[in-house]
This record gives sequence, C-alpha cells and structure tokens, in this order.
Amino acid sequence: MKKIIIALYITGSFFTACTTVDTADVSRITYFPIFTISGANPYFVQQGTTYVDPGAVAKAGTVVVPHTVAAAGKYRGATTMDTNKVDEYLLNYTAINSDGFAGKASRKVIVYKNGDLVNSIEGLYTCTISRNGVTPSAAYINIKYIYIWKNTNGTYEVSDAFGGWYEYGRALGLGYITPKGTINAVDISTNSFTFPGNPLANTGFGGVANITDLTVNAATKTLVLKCGWAAPTVYAFVATLTQVQP
Repeated sequence: MKKIIIALYITGSFFTACTTVDTADVSRITYFPIFTISGANPYFVQQGTTYVDPGAVAKAGTVVVPHTVAAAGKYRGATTMDTNKVDEYLLNYTAINSDGFAGKASRKVIVYKNGDLVNSIEGLYTCTISRNGVTPSAAYINIKYIYIWKNTNGTYEVSDAFGGWYEYGRALGLGYITPKGTINAVDISTNSFTFPGNPLANTGFGGVANITDLTVNAATKTLVLKCGWAAPTVYAFVATLTQVQP
C-alpha cells in the first residue's frame, strides 16, 4: 500500500497550502519551516556603522527549527554583509525541518551614505525616469532605489545609468540594468562632470549607452542624470534622482 506525507504550510494560525510526497513506509504530517522576521524590512544602515541583525525565528508547527543566514550584495558583487560598502544586500534565511523540507525568508539591508551634494554626490535616491520625454506610468515614478557610491579613486558610480527603467519600470529585474556608470566630479558647485565610464552596455539588451549630462541641485537634494542609448533604436533617458534620508 502506498503511504504519503502530507506537507503543511502554515502562516500564523491558518492553513495556506499543502502538497503530498510519496514514501514507502509511513504516513504522517510534516510542517514546513515558517519564518517570523523581527525588526525592519528593509533595514537601513549608514555606511561604516555596525549592523546587528534583529533576528528571525523559524518554526515547523510549534517546533523552533535552527536556521542559517547568507548575504549577497545586489550591485557590487559582495558575498557577505559589508557595511563599509554601499549596496543593497539580501539576507537569506534558510531552515530545514526533520523531514528534509526547507523554508526560506529574506531581509533587504540597505547600506547607504548621503553626501551633501556640495562636496559629494553619494547617496540613496528615489528616481523618476523618462524615456524620449515620456514618463509612461506610476511604475517609473519614485522608484526605490538608485545608489551612487564613491570609488577608491575618487570617482562616483551609479547603480543603473537607466535609472531603473527596465529593472523596476518594466519589472525585468537585475539582468537588465546598465551598470558601471562612472562619474568624475570636476567641480560639483558648477555642475562640471566628466564620464570616464562611457561607453556602457545594458546587461540584458546590450547596445551602446553613454551618460551625457549630470546636473546637481543641492538646495532641492536632486540630481538630473541623462543617458543616451542606441540599441539599435535611439533612446534618451532622463533620471530625476531625489536624495532620501531613511
């Protein structure tokens, strides 16, 4: 006679999903690990300060299950949490119950540094992005987040020179950003910049892109970043970045 395991996913006090797994010898219920994450999510950390994880608890039914944590930086390739490096980190929590079934949860940890936009353009920014003069829908307005960090050689780098148009607006994800957008600040006060990172390429579509202009307004905490792209259609992206303080 074929026996089964009934696997239950339980959130809070009520049942949310089930599945069956064949086994030769037993019939029983197994509870998948369900996480409760303490503290803020996303969690904001200023660059150079200490991050103390608020914690998470995994339970299989009423039984607390040990879990592991692994971190990965989104834009800069880190494989551990590094609060000295601006990035958006994903902390992945994983627990496995006694029957070998895994449960997972995650926390986003944002390490940021905001410059004063007089001496530094570093920052955590929301973005409203237009293409060829058109901002089509709410998905392209107040995108969270675009990052600008300072490199060791004194230049700056933007996480996506297209301002999240494809990653967030089109919801295509990280595989469709335009990275390596390097900015050299000759004189921030007079909006004098050069762009030694040109030419750029979109990671998903390719093509040739170039940052063409950057204007900084310290009073309004905004930057306007312009980037042109031939893919082969010619597009002009204008990203209005607004610095935010979490």
